[in-house]
Amino acid sequence: MAELVGGFLVPHDPMVITDPHAPSEAVRDRIAAAYDEVARRVAGLAATTLIIIGTDHYLLFGPGCLPQALIGSGDVEGPLERLPGMRRRPFPDNKPLARHLVDHGHRTGIDWAVADSLTVDHSVAIPYFRIGADTDLPVIPIYLACGVEPLLPLPRAAQIGANLKDAVESWDADERVVVIGSGGISHWVGTPEMGRVNERFDRRVLDLVTAGDVETLVSFSDDYIRENGGNGGLEIRNFVAAMAALGPCAGGVIAYEAVPEWITGLGFVELVRAGTGDVAERDDTAEGIAS
Repeated sequence: MAELVGGFLVPHDPMVITDPHAPSEAVRDRIAAAYDEVARRVAGLAATTLIIIGTDHYLLFGPGCLPQALIGSGDVEGPLERLPGMRRRPFPDNKPLARHLVDHGHRTGIDWAVADSLTVDHSVAIPYFRIGADTDLPVIPIYLACGVEPLLPLPRAAQIGANLKDAVESWDADERVVVIGSGGISHWVGTPEMGRVNERFDRRVLDLVTAGDVETLVSFSDDYIRENGGNGGLEIRNFVAAMAALGPCAGGVIAYEAVPEWITGLGFVELVRAGTGDVAERDDTAEGIAS
């Protein structure tokens, strides 16, 4: 029987790669250490497949087709963009499980769009290259409408996450699945406020995540998020979906950095299902990373 054994929230800020020397060396080192720590913890969970929930940045889909929720159910490659150190290449996939997620969703009220051939952008590629590529973990990419209107409603992101949980747990193969919610926290993209980071908003989001409080996150209006977390803050839909996929859970912050040079508040969190372990016990390995 398949099992969701853990989850993580990580950033996908491309400026970490495209402008690597913008912040101080100490900040750069802490961000690199946080990605390494997530990779180490994923390996410690003996994961066999990653589900990475990313954002459509108007790179993959255009005005002719704007899916609200899409699964890459076949061949996967990436990244779409030219990113230093990330040559476009095929990713290991898990087609049988991906298609089961689609079939289960279609039977139970989630109208998944499907891509049997998908070139992912940085929102999936960066987490994959930093967390799963060294061990060739199969990946199932999911895209939610977080960056291009019409936006997926936050409550729907929670419903999708819960549906993923049911779908994985109904799969009869032996799989250990880790889900990753990929996104900012606060950042303003292509607006006059670009470069602003709102640490107060970021800390509020992280507090709710560590408490496992999906209900309050879902209650945020898009206007509130835009005002306090920028248009990039709308990506907390990916956080909500990942949390809901774990079910009742707690979170432990691995690292947080407000990095105006990279225009983003960067947060790294481990999610642990209620009753499966104490996330606090796992945080001692991240001592010195968290800001």
